[in-house]
Amino acid sequence: MSERIAGRSAAPAPRSELKAGAIGFWDALIIGLAATSPAYTIAAIIGGLVLFSGVHAPGVMIASFIPMLLIASAFYYLNTVDQDSGTTFSWVTRAMGPWFGWIGGWAITMTGVLIIGSLAEVGVRYSLLTFGLEDAAYDPVLVRVLAVLLILLMTAICVWGTEISARLQNVLIVFQIVSLLAFAVVALVQVYSGTSPFESIEPSWEWLNPFGGGWAGVTAGLLLGVFAYWGWESAVNLTEETTDSSRAPGLAAVWSTVVLVVTYVSVTIAVVALAGTTFLADNAGEEDAIFQILASESMGPWAWIVMLSVATSAIASTQTTIIPASRTALSMARRRALPAMFGRVHPRFRTPDTATWWVAGIAIVYYLVLGVLSETALWDSLTALGLLIAFYYALTGIACAVYFRRRLTSSVKDFLLIGLGPVVGAAMLLWLLVAAIIDYGNPENSYSETAWFGLGPPLVIGVAIFLAGIVTMVVWYFRDRRFWEERPSTAEIDLPLLAAERERRTKEDAS
Repeated sequence: MSERIAGRSAAPAPRSELKAGAIGFWDALIIGLAATSPAYTIAAIIGGLVLFSGVHAPGVMIASFIPMLLIASAFYYLNTVDQDSGTTFSWVTRAMGPWFGWIGGWAITMTGVLIIGSLAEVGVRYSLLTFGLEDAAYDPVLVRVLAVLLILLMTAICVWGTEISARLQNVLIVFQIVSLLAFAVVALVQVYSGTSPFESIEPSWEWLNPFGGGWAGVTAGLLLGVFAYWGWESAVNLTEETTDSSRAPGLAAVWSTVVLVVTYVSVTIAVVALAGTTFLADNAGEEDAIFQILASESMGPWAWIVMLSVATSAIASTQTTIIPASRTALSMARRRALPAMFGRVHPRFRTPDTATWWVAGIAIVYYLVLGVLSETALWDSLTALGLLIAFYYALTGIACAVYFRRRLTSSVKDFLLIGLGPVVGAAMLLWLLVAAIIDYGNPENSYSETAWFGLGPPLVIGVAIFLAGIVTMVVWYFRDRRFWEERPSTAEIDLPLLAAERERRTKEDAS
């Protein structure tokens, strides 16, 4: 009975151990940054962002940062009491019960499935463009074959070991950030020297006001902003493999959002100033190709630096996006919320090899099938990501306040950082979720501009994924109900249990 009260099932599954201490704080920070794919993200959203908010795009990027920081606070505090690689799945299960926890874990896993193929495609295309192979870069068959091979390579590296993954990301993220900032400097120099090949405009402090373009622009821009910042929590998914696991991964998540807002705002200001709002709005439909145009016109023979930056950004994110999905599947299998095979840990590499390969395999099938059916449908599936991201981030923020509910009145700091902040962040994301549902329901707001069942494809894809999760959850409930024996709990109840579990695991490892 005591185990049920503490939020555990009556007969917990044996725990498969990942490699503890494989990476440190800086590695976790870099993986959190890499998962957001900064260069690719800016390239993909800058046109749409300016279309919705004009010169106030930098301000919208700042406004988008606020809910991310508040939810990052929830991740930090929840990780201090439960260092589980399943993050949202584990925490929401403890705070709100198995039904909410399971669907939260499903949302995390499916975000990876939706985007991995597209990231790999962009990585391949921009790699080819870097070497001037423009015809090859737009050969759909060649690009898809190379994208699949890239996914397989990145998956193999993920299985090979977390340390290897971290070392690769260290190189890729440094090049990304340096290249983006170099591009920003070149752009601003051209603006102020009057040598920009576009209709440039000088930056103004007013650009940092997100409301200057009206509420409609803010809402649409924030939807893009949520996608831009998404991915920083990958640092926390590696909590079981990070030194100082109760503190370092959460701090890495918080600091990654701070680094991202500085990078995003700087580059957005430079791009808007260099190209002007008319050019960016007119080319909003170019998505990831817009940086190719800007770099070619403004940097001449050095344009390859920006091309390579976007390529490395997408390649790095192809790898790091696999991490949250595979670690969440591992965590769910350990709690008997998924088949036991997903809980396998490679005996030598100490990584969740089965879950990692399954995530990659499903992502490849999804990418190929949807890509063959419609190129625009692939972009619509990326738009649908916003629904899943807003959902599980908001769920985590609410779970934080619920889980620590008895601690909220202990100090002003706890009330603000553990209660009010995460709840406000969750409320903002839920508001965006409703706005997205309304917006995505209109077929004219999709990339394909066609109707599926009378609705926009992004909404249909998002609802279909959610319903698929509900069906899968119910089927598994009737097959194995042990996970559903878990009961919600509070931090006060769980702390002694978690300490006892950690002590037990330490003794088992020693023996």
